[in-house]
Amino acid sequence: MRFRKDKEREISRVFRSTDEARITYNRMSRFYDVLAGAGEKRLVQVGVQKLNVSEGEIVLEIGFGTGNCIVDFARSVGSSGKVFGIDISEGMKSRAEQKVKKASLTERVELTCGDALSLPYKAEFFDAVFSSFTLELFDTPEIPQVLLECNRVLSENGRICIVSMSRKGKIGLMVNVYEWLHRKFPRSVDCRPIYVEDAVRDAGFTIMDTTAATMWGLPAEIVLAGKQV
Repeated sequence: MRFRKDKEREISRVFRSTDEARITYNRMSRFYDVLAGAGEKRLVQVGVQKLNVSEGEIVLEIGFGTGNCIVDFARSVGSSGKVFGIDISEGMKSRAEQKVKKASLTERVELTCGDALSLPYKAEFFDAVFSSFTLELFDTPEIPQVLLECNRVLSENGRICIVSMSRKGKIGLMVNVYEWLHRKFPRSVDCRPIYVEDAVRDAGFTIMDTTAATMWGLPAEIVLAGKQV
């Protein structure tokens, strides 16, 4: 399953390799929380609230970064639930593990270094999947594969929330400038706006709610969807 062809043509490609991304995010892990800033954190929290994780649930976060949401989810699932996370960066994993340990939540959390193109989890295992500012890091042909993997590991009636930069609607100056920077410096500016809701729907999910937002003048989408049964 792929993006609609017209949308594929409009989305900038990602040409840096997974190994290059891993090296970059290992280096960034020491100061990523400062780089992310209040704008990104605000939208991530909206996504966390939309997912509305409850006690006893099993949750997966893809691209957990320094672990802020992992800690939030671990508190929400309680002692009867479990939170899993996957990220390509060993540096991010180390930072996240420190936060989990500081919050005394280690027993509720299991973090893994790996690639979301092939999730190391059995089918229909999770009640909920969350990913923020990660999907747009994958190359255009890879995005449907990541979402299909999410669909595979979600249980019947499971739900997913994606927070991402968005190309939906009128394309303004900020998007044009950002996409130019992405094309000019693909290894430094490695993400770009994508059609979030369309991608989630094309992967077989039922859209439950979509919120449009902005971050540093760039459009974003927060999409909540359910698994079709």
